[in-house]
Formats: sequence, structure tokens, C-alpha cells
Amino acid sequence: MKLITKLVAIVASVMVLASAMTGASAANERYGKQKVVYHINYNGGEDDKAYRGALRNVQNHINAVGKDNMEIKIVLHGNGVDLLKDAKTNEKLQMDVTSLKSQNVVFNVCNNTLVGRNIDYNKDLFEVFEDEIVPSGVAELSRLQQMGYTYIKP
Repeated sequence: MKLITKLVAIVASVMVLASAMTGASAANERYGKQKVVYHINYNGGEDDKAYRGALRNVQNHINAVGKDNMEIKIVLHGNGVDLLKDAKTNEKLQMDVTSLKSQNVVFNVCNNTLVGRNIDYNKDLFEVFEDEIVPSGVAELSRLQQMGYTYIKP
């Protein structure tokens, strides 16, 4: 009797695992590989709510498609650069940005905005490196769309 109980438990475990794998496989079959550019050029609002919502959209996208099936860039220009400025002091934004970067999401920052607003990316922004600076945010959006990236403005 104990042998039958163990066998039933093993079969049930295998079925749960197979079901989970089928769900991931079905999502993968449904969505395939994706290249996406998220465009942020607006204010974050009270408690950076709009920024956190946009970053949550990106995370939900990754959850649905799988980080290994995604190439995601977030282009920040104009008021959107404040997302990384606010992240210097907002721990929740820091965690969101760090988490997304660990999943290979690239944050691109507009140099025109940095120059126009006298922002030093080394001192004023959270975790921005020279290779993440693009000459023009809007030109980068166009370039990425020409390269096959899907445009999303959360």
C-alpha cells in the first residue's frame, strides 16, 4: 500500500512539473523571441508612481515571454531621465532598475537631455555608464524600430 501511495505521489509530481513546463513552453510558442524598446519621457509623478508602473510593465513582459527570449531597451529622454535621477534616493526605484538590469534590460539615456539640463550621469543618475548614453533619445527610438524592435510607451 505504501508503494502505491509513493507511486501516486511521484506520478502527481511529474504531472505538475510537466504542466509547468508546458505552460512555459506554451508561452514561448505563443510569444517567441522579442525585441522591444520602451519609451519613457514623462514625469514619474507622486512617489515616482508612473516610473514604477512602467518598470512593472517591463517586468510583466519578461515574466510572460521569458528573459532568455527578450531583448529589451528602455530609452529615457526629457523628463524620463528623472527616473534614474530619482533612483539615486528612491530605494524602490533602485531595486526595480537593478532587478531589470540583472535580466539584461538596457537603459539608454539621451545625451541631448544630459547636456540641455546640465546633468552629470556619473554623479546625478543611478547606475548609468558611458556605453548607455545615446546621442539622441528620439533618434535612438527610430533606429531601434528600424532594427525590428517593437515600440511600447507604457
